[in-house]
Amino acid sequence: MTDFIFRETERIYAKYRTRDPFELLDGMGAVVSFTREYGRKGLKGYSTVMNRSKYAVINAYLHPAEQKVVAGHEAAHLILHVDEILSSPVRALRDFNMWDNSGRIEYQANLFLADFMLDDDEVMEHVADEYTDFFGTARELYVPPPLFAFKIYSMMKRGYDVRSPIDLDSRFLGK
Repeated sequence: MTDFIFRETERIYAKYRTRDPFELLDGMGAVVSFTREYGRKGLKGYSTVMNRSKYAVINAYLHPAEQKVVAGHEAAHLILHVDEILSSPVRALRDFNMWDNSGRIEYQANLFLADFMLDDDEVMEHVADEYTDFFGTARELYVPPPLFAFKIYSMMKRGYDVRSPIDLDSRFLGK
């Protein structure tokens, strides 16, 4: 599955020529809206399809960098999981804790997000030094460490000699 998701992110990048989740959603014709309905600690976002239109709803209280991550995660659902969205009784995939890997759908969306936002070559430039700090590198790449861990995992599965000091089931944003 890791290889399929990586190939899909590369296909999407080639089609839309961006690694910015908001630009991707715009290119897909998805409607992006921000809501204050769920409060500062509530629902981070969700994606849905209504009347053949795709929607990504993002918590307006989140920091802009976190909104970007949530936007990419919701774009991943709209690309990879449209069938699940359409068959869901509430017709939406809701994300309270994007870093909880207990479910296949969230795991796949996180892998997609990591591979979409972070280019392999750029990551390798940052981790080439054996003394590279994982958390410092995540900061330099403007992504949360759990997202960087998903990227490292994807690269490791595809044969790169890289390692992550944190597990993929980190609940970093849920705290």
